Amino acid sequence: MLELPRFTAAAVQHSPVYLDPAATVAKAVGLIEEAAGHGASLVAFPEVFVPGYPYWNWTMNPVQGSPWFEKLYRAAIEVPGPEVSELCTAARRHGTTVVIGVNERGRHSLGVIYNTVLTISSTGQLLGVHRKLVPTWAEKLTWTGGDGSSLRVHDTELGRIGVLACGENTNTLARFALLAQGEQVHVASYIALPVAPEDYDMADAIAIRTAAHAFEGKLFSVVATSTISEEMIDTIAGSDSAVRDMLGRKRSALSAIFGPDGRPVTEPLIDTEGIVYGEIDLARCIQAKQMHDIIGHYNRFDVFQLHLNATPQQPLVITGRPSEADAPQVPGAPPVPSGPALPPAEWE
Repeated sequence: MLELPRFTAAAVQHSPVYLDPAATVAKAVGLIEEAAGHGASLVAFPEVFVPGYPYWNWTMNPVQGSPWFEKLYRAAIEVPGPEVSELCTAARRHGTTVVIGVNERGRHSLGVIYNTVLTISSTGQLLGVHRKLVPTWAEKLTWTGGDGSSLRVHDTELGRIGVLACGENTNTLARFALLAQGEQVHVASYIALPVAPEDYDMADAIAIRTAAHAFEGKLFSVVATSTISEEMIDTIAGSDSAVRDMLGRKRSALSAIFGPDGRPVTEPLIDTEGIVYGEIDLARCIQAKQMHDIIGHYNRFDVFQLHLNATPQQPLVITGRPSEADAPQVPGAPPVPSGPALPPAEWE
């Protein structure tokens, strides 16, 4: 008899300790402990929670925002690195699967920051490093886009988990690529977006996208969104009252757990800080898929096909270079390096 996972998921709606990676990771470790204490087996954090979102891209012109780019670059973390190790240790200590957004510093260039989502197993293993494929709108001033190599689902004791960051959850092809790999639990990470046009309700937008993916895929979707603290408003806006008012706008954050019928399994959390908990029972997906299984009987793969290029993209591929042992050495010169310009994905 087939037994499917049933567990409690937690969606964290909190602000980071802005531009302070060590303090933000310490806060995340405390929130993992809190959620695990309430029985959560999966803990989802917001987009770029470590150590925060570049709101200056929306409130300043590019020249004014350039020094802030450098601040974020210096505060970004390396993957793998000590902050990731601390998060992995917390996941292992509490037996929880953790999904968390970080600003990842590129190893090959002083100008590269990735919007990255980490998936960590309950045994503390780094399962996935997903880099946001396309930075949204003003975000292009900060982040370098990822590639298809990280668009994958991960087998866990909780089911097959896939992740996307913020606006990626609007990308139908990205979502389908995860569904077609057997995704059963989707984690969507967001930031509060009070800087959107005045007629844009971010809380509604998050709910619509999350419900759509859950209903279309007949799966559970956990969405976690950050908040904006007074400390962040002081840092970004200073004495500019217009920017302060903008950053304090309501209905900018929503966190919840949605079921395969497209409805939240518990009351969503809007704007306020906290953790929302919900029960995930994958058995609920079976009958729903009898009606619409878009990766099975409810599709025409002789008519439609999606191609995913999962080849890691690198700025330089080196072939034919001799090894250090075979290369001629010039007295006083450093040894000739060998191998590819970038290390292979260490999380694979």
